[in-house]
Amino acid sequence: MNEYLSLVALIIIPIVAVVIAQWLQNRSEKRKDKMQIFKTLMTSRIYGWTPDSVNALNVIDIVFSDDKDVRAAWKDLNDKYHVTNPDQQHLKKIENAQYKLLEAIANSLGYKDKITWEDIQNPYMPDGMVKQIEQNKNMQQMYFNALDGVNKMVQNQKQSSKETEPNQSDDKASDSNAE
Repeated sequence: MNEYLSLVALIIIPIVAVVIAQWLQNRSEKRKDKMQIFKTLMTSRIYGWTPDSVNALNVIDIVFSDDKDVRAAWKDLNDKYHVTNPDQQHLKKIENAQYKLLEAIANSLGYKDKITWEDIQNPYMPDGMVKQIEQNKNMQQMYFNALDGVNKMVQNQKQSSKETEPNQSDDKASDSNAE
């Protein structure tokens, strides 16, 4: 009888060990994916949308499929994103929904009492970086204004050449008739 128990133990223990190891590895991978989304959204909250933050938002339903609070916060934020020409009040609602999503993810990761609402709302952003972002925004606006001015000049040039074309063809026609 002891031999049978030893034989069963030799077969079952390695199988159980492999199953447990696989479960732990899957759990670790899920946590790593959740943490990556959280870090991406936390770092991009000062810039607005970035390609990485959009990718992170798009995989929330997959990575947090088992967390109804995170998915509800993401749905609320996503619904708020789908407004054409939002006013300042709606932009503030979007910002609050972004913070609520970050809070829900932090809670899901076990940071409920460690990462507070104030932490989420107050990202670090040095003055030099703020000035650089503003300067880049101003340069882009100047570039777009210059392109718009060139586009208007081209349109005016086209319009004036269309207006003078009939007169030129009339002149040619009268020259041919004179011969």
